Amino acid sequence: MTSPASNPAGARVLVVDDEPDLRTLYELTLLRAGYEVLSAANMAEARDQLAAERFDIVITDMRLPDGLGLDLLKELVAQGRPERCIVITAYGSPENAVEALKAGAFDYLTKPVDLKQFRGVVASAMQAPARAPGFTDSGPARIEPGSAHGPAPAPSQPAPLCATPDKSVNSAGAQALARMVGDSPAMRAVKHRIAKVARSMAPVLVQGESGTGKELVAQAVHANSHRSSGPFVPVNCGAIPENLLEAEFFGARKGSYTGAAADREGFFQAAQGGTLFLDEIGDLPLAMQAKLLRAIQERRVRPLGETQEEPVDVRIVSATHKDLAAEVQAGRFRQDLYYRLNVIEVIVPPLRERREDLPALCQALLARIAADGSGVVPRLTERQMADILSAPLEGNVRELENLLHRAMALGEAGDSGFGELPLFDAGHAPAPEMLDIDLTALPHGAGAPTGSVDLPLPESLPQDLESWLDAQERRVLVRALDETGFNRTAAAARLGLNLRQMRYRMARLGITEPGGDEPGHGSH
Repeated sequence: MTSPASNPAGARVLVVDDEPDLRTLYELTLLRAGYEVLSAANMAEARDQLAAERFDIVITDMRLPDGLGLDLLKELVAQGRPERCIVITAYGSPENAVEALKAGAFDYLTKPVDLKQFRGVVASAMQAPARAPGFTDSGPARIEPGSAHGPAPAPSQPAPLCATPDKSVNSAGAQALARMVGDSPAMRAVKHRIAKVARSMAPVLVQGESGTGKELVAQAVHANSHRSSGPFVPVNCGAIPENLLEAEFFGARKGSYTGAAADREGFFQAAQGGTLFLDEIGDLPLAMQAKLLRAIQERRVRPLGETQEEPVDVRIVSATHKDLAAEVQAGRFRQDLYYRLNVIEVIVPPLRERREDLPALCQALLARIAADGSGVVPRLTERQMADILSAPLEGNVRELENLLHRAMALGEAGDSGFGELPLFDAGHAPAPEMLDIDLTALPHGAGAPTGSVDLPLPESLPQDLESWLDAQERRVLVRALDETGFNRTAAAARLGLNLRQMRYRMARLGITEPGGDEPGHGSH
């Protein structure tokens, strides 16, 4: 049946439901909001409608007389159709909702449908950018010429009250992605995935080691979504005392607990219309996990001291450095919450898997550090860059930033304007052949040429190059120390080193002052 549109310029919505009363209720609700509404009672009618024309939104029940709404959703995605799809599921079937979101649904609703929530979800879908034609979660979809569900008239323009300028969203999104420095294949894959997952309401779980930049990923998901104009509320779940968790998350009424002198909002209310980022979600205690699960499923929260629940409209992005699947097996994390959060997963690679990004990353970090201090951006010498490239950096970007910041603060400034770097334990450095980076091709300013000294080659090639090089270095250091009466400061100056570098080399090579007990700790 076709309903007359109360707003001819309104967005077009297809409602698919086999229950006439519900179908009529949805139609009337949408008509009052200014949408143009068409409806279908089953899969066959829906396919006929979709073959004839385009829509902005498709709302379908999960179970239909001749099939599943999930199959209709998969057909839309496979054909590269731009319609945003909302799936209505039965109460108590969260697994269906998760499956629909993974299949490409913009969002889901649970029966019995709350009409206020219904209108909000449809409005959010209208604000979101349409799915790119010919694009699916697995890559570009192929639409065969003459397909039964092939090209049809272009969708109408969204209703003005629901429209959001794509230009501002794209600009904010591009800036957020640019803050994720790196052009390695691993980082390009992460940015590509962010651009895809940002278009829906599906919860996102960001996984990665500590210091890899998981919050930057969450910010980029928010900035590239239709919610970019709303608030982004980050929460460190591990930093909140357990007895305050419920009040912090859901809010509290005056007098609900000792010290509650006034009503206060929780994180869910603060993130209304935007994104709630739950960092270190794996640190939440089990009791709070159950309450969080209900809030996410029902999209309603009950502030502490309140008897009634209130609706909330937030997108959940969570992050953890823990293996949540292992935590589930160990009984420390609820399986149902894990599946609810892990609808779409984004894995942030550690620095050891994208070492080709290190030169650009160092430049960006140095510029940021300099902006907080002198304003002069220092340069890394080729030797310093080589040290960084061979360092383990198990703390990832956070450790790298700390290293550069400390070196700028404590290093003795040289011609590079940077100074020395704290040296790394060579025993933990990756093998040189694993780096596969041409230092002569570093970006401008990331490596300044340094002088070189030709060492005499042995008559035959050494079987252990590292041991041979250590022996040559030890011989040079011992000679310099002997000639300066074991004055390490003078010996370091003779060799173009500073005292800290001299101490490190002496300790690593086991050079001790005559009569001394520990290497590298003699007189200056």
